[in-house]
Amino acid sequence: MSDITTLSEAVEELVHDGDTLALEGFTHLIPFAAGHEVIRQGHIELTLVRMTPDLLYDQMIGMGCASGLVFSYGGNPGVGSLHRFRDAIENGWPSALEVEEHSHAGMANRYAASAAGLPMAVMRGYVGTDLMAHTQVEEIECPFTGEKLVAVPALDLDVAIVHAQEADREGNVQLWGIPGVQKEAVLGARRSLVTVERIVERLEPRPGAVVIPGWAVDAVVEAPAGSLPSYSLGITERDNDFYRAWDKLSRDRDEFRAWMDEHVIEGAPA
Repeated sequence: MSDITTLSEAVEELVHDGDTLALEGFTHLIPFAAGHEVIRQGHIELTLVRMTPDLLYDQMIGMGCASGLVFSYGGNPGVGSLHRFRDAIENGWPSALEVEEHSHAGMANRYAASAAGLPMAVMRGYVGTDLMAHTQVEEIECPFTGEKLVAVPALDLDVAIVHAQEADREGNVQLWGIPGVQKEAVLGARRSLVTVERIVERLEPRPGAVVIPGWAVDAVVEAPAGSLPSYSLGITERDNDFYRAWDKLSRDRDEFRAWMDEHVIEGAPA
């Protein structure tokens, strides 16, 4: 059974400098509250892993948390570039960032292999693309058919952090909507933290929902609105105005740092 605790205590216990850390959630259920706590605690030298880095990773990179990024797409959804991510790549500010890029399918297969306890996943893809020469994949031959395939290594995650709609008091988690790779991230990581909108006495089954069992989760934290400015389907709504505003305020280093100091560092929850 996972521990139900506070956000600051969970991050302090589970996240360490130098970790390989995945904060997952696709389109919705992005764990902003937990990511902000990682920033507040000043963690550095993190290798950040995410299918689709967006505003949260832009913030973490700009605040100097990251030394590496493993990903398959990076951008401000529907708006444009991630300017703090771009500044780190182009100018090494606030520090240099090592990147490892994959396709969406490649990243999904890496998560699946990790969750299954396998060293790699085998897939069709990458062949004929420039990524073959610039990322961690190997061409292999199927021993049964002779077909040329590609192997991608399983992710080696120290910590996975995800957000969900609810958990019960035994730490079983339920999420619904676009599932992303939250389940695979938690099952494949050495340590895991789930923030939830609410804690309930009993999980009520929902069509299409994903349940992550409590035995796979180290800590559960009740964090209402913990995915904002993203959203939690059925509970909160996406703050589209903020995504548009981020494009302007994140372009300038000083304006970015001032906003982060006011709204994240000093704006810590009570």
